[in-house]
Amino acid sequence: MSTRSYQGCWTCKRRRRRCDNVRPACRNCAHRGTDCEGYEVRLRWGSGIASRGRFTGADKPLEENVPPRPKGRRRDLSRERKRLEAETQAQRAVVDFHDMIAQLEEVSPKTGRSEHDEMLFNEFLAKGMNILHSTGAPHSMLQSRLPELCQESSALYNICLTFQLSLSATHTPQFFEYFDTSLREFRSELARSTILSDGTLTAGLLMCSIGLMHGMPWTMHIEGMHNILQSCSQDSPRGISTPTPFRAHLLEVMGLMDLPCFTVGRQTRPIGIWRRFCQPTGPRNGIEPMTGLPRGLLDLLAGINLDTTEQNFWDWPGEAGSFLQCYLWEAYRLAGILTIRQSERLQKAVSGSPRNLSTWRRSNSCPIDSSMLVARVLANVDALRLGCLERPDENPFIKNSILFPIVVAGMEATIMRQNPQWQKVIRGCSLGSRQDDILLDLLEEVWQRGDSTLDINELARARGVEMGLL
Repeated sequence: MSTRSYQGCWTCKRRRRRCDNVRPACRNCAHRGTDCEGYEVRLRWGSGIASRGRFTGADKPLEENVPPRPKGRRRDLSRERKRLEAETQAQRAVVDFHDMIAQLEEVSPKTGRSEHDEMLFNEFLAKGMNILHSTGAPHSMLQSRLPELCQESSALYNICLTFQLSLSATHTPQFFEYFDTSLREFRSELARSTILSDGTLTAGLLMCSIGLMHGMPWTMHIEGMHNILQSCSQDSPRGISTPTPFRAHLLEVMGLMDLPCFTVGRQTRPIGIWRRFCQPTGPRNGIEPMTGLPRGLLDLLAGINLDTTEQNFWDWPGEAGSFLQCYLWEAYRLAGILTIRQSERLQKAVSGSPRNLSTWRRSNSCPIDSSMLVARVLANVDALRLGCLERPDENPFIKNSILFPIVVAGMEATIMRQNPQWQKVIRGCSLGSRQDDILLDLLEEVWQRGDSTLDINELARARGVEMGLL
């Protein structure tokens, strides 16, 4: 029986046969007719300069370069080595993935813009943003900053395109495609944000604008932005440090969108942003550019159901302005009184008792009846409409703010059924937008039912609609 050869040629060693050690080639290989591989020393390299011996794993044949030997059996050491290699590869894969995402985010705002996208963006700059305000002031504020804001917010550019597409009277498949992309990008950006930058805030307000004009859910975006705003400004005694003029404008827009009286079918609870962030820090004089209303009047609207009474609206002295502005402000002032009465009427219908106000507030109400209030609201709105037709260049954006007084007057179902001609006035003031069509459809149902205790908010929620009156 042959035994393993430890000193023979490499051929006999491999075949485990006895070798006669004849050099240069053994006779066993010659007799079998095979090539003898000889007796030369073969080197096998592993880690470092040697695979075995005291220099195993060393970079150089020096004692100080010899790594310490790990303790344990060979099988355990092999398992540990494989585990470490697997962890290293997994970490490299995660790093490579994040690097790829970062590169895509850096490239996409610059190289991902098609000619069609650029055309939509230019249309938004030239025309689309005009619908966002009732004065000319923020047009230059936003327009000049928009390219820089798009660099701050990766979602803002696509949201501008979506907003421009949303101005169409009908929803197209292209709009829904852009809207889904914008919503996904904004939610992802908001989830990554630790501070609420001007770019992200602008993107969120535009997303809310799309929702409130088309009946899509939007107030949850207000909540998300408010949570970040609150978390990063807890050190400020007022909840926010002194903002820049543009930042103050954005916060005012956010506060206006949060006002309960400017929403229909709201699906989330009001936060009170106007009274917490805008009233304490901003000036209380001048005109707010989004609504075109004096800030003093907006303070009263923000206090409805809190501490504002009918008498507060009745005693409001007004501000100096053009005839068109006075028509608008008077319509809002009187609509504010109607809003308080409607709120108390609905509260009484639900609980059987009026809202819990002090006796002096209930008794110190406006002396004029609701029918006359509706007539004066619609008279001012109609005068504003005619004035815009006669003087189209005086204040071309002021008519964007007429939704609130129209809807408030239209919710007086009993009065509107008794005066069909007033229904025609409301229909004639419609701007023909999708927002107007949805709100007018809700008012038509209110008029058809003729119930003054019917809550238009419940009608909107039943249809899955969340609207805004801005």
